Amino acid sequence: MRNLVLLGGGYGNMRVLLRLLPNNLPEDVQITLVDRAPFHSLKTEFYALAAGTTPEKDIRVKFPEHERLSAVYGEVESIDLENKMVLLDNGTKVEYDDLVIGLGCEDTYHGVPGADEFTYSIQTMAKSRITYNTLAELPSGSSVGIVGAGLSGIELASELRESRADLKIKLFDRGPRILKDFPERLSKYVKKWFDNHDVEVIAQSNITKVADKVLYNHEEKIEVDAVVWTAGIQPVKVVRDTGLELDRGRVAVTQYMHVPNDEHVYVVGDCAASQFGPSAQLAEEQAEHIVKVLKLRWNNQPLPEKMPEIKLKGFMGALGKKQGFVYLADKTVTGRIARLMKSGLLWMYKRHNG
Repeated sequence: MRNLVLLGGGYGNMRVLLRLLPNNLPEDVQITLVDRAPFHSLKTEFYALAAGTTPEKDIRVKFPEHERLSAVYGEVESIDLENKMVLLDNGTKVEYDDLVIGLGCEDTYHGVPGADEFTYSIQTMAKSRITYNTLAELPSGSSVGIVGAGLSGIELASELRESRADLKIKLFDRGPRILKDFPERLSKYVKKWFDNHDVEVIAQSNITKVADKVLYNHEEKIEVDAVVWTAGIQPVKVVRDTGLELDRGRVAVTQYMHVPNDEHVYVVGDCAASQFGPSAQLAEEQAEHIVKVLKLRWNNQPLPEKMPEIKLKGFMGALGKKQGFVYLADKTVTGRIARLMKSGLLWMYKRHNG
């Protein structure tokens, strides 16, 4: 019996499970899912957990069940590519024939002194809980700095404003304007929302140092009561430690989504190199490629000379629970309708996967 091991129960490996189960798994193949938690976490909603506007139970989805799917829970300590084995922190060893690495990411601090020690994160469920506890306990009038005005930073800042109207919120944006790579109309809408809701956006910022309750923007010292870091990610350390070739900080993969020197080791999601920025949508599209390749190989069929190009549809963002923005097929939608679209997509995802 061949063993397909899925490391991480994120969006990519959930799509692999969805496509193979219940009826597309060959009789001689079993699946072992390895994850730290007994449920799939909706990482795109961690900002709401950290802000205190969404309870944890609402961003959990059960893993599927199948007679040839087994789950092993624990923290991955190392990946032994030579011996085709995964070692967990509790001593468990999991052998594989095919491996899909989808262990996600962690913050990258770009060499900024003190950022690792003095900032909070929303990269995992556990870290988002800690961030929530910290922000929820801040006295009225406290100041929160959010470093990074990408989608995560924008959503966290807006949701925190909705949760804590009494806090001073500063959002540090490295670019000249919010979402600078997208239409100016979208940027202006988001910036106007922040202006109307008393969130200070500090453009062209450069955080050079973080200390206890202090941020340094360029040379300016800014006192804050808490700092949340949303300014970049990298593959988790256990993946970086494998020695796999990196491409712009993420693991290099072929068009078939496996690493260049081992056709049995696939990489999906935030760990995998791509022309696109990491996202749940990208992870799911990569997973579609992996499933197609696995099925062909299991059936001893040739792979296509060229895999279909991955195309992303766009993105959605929330500004609290009532407003939002959507960029879809080069079209921009803002306001209440955009927020309903995002809520509807989340509802469909939970229903389809749960």
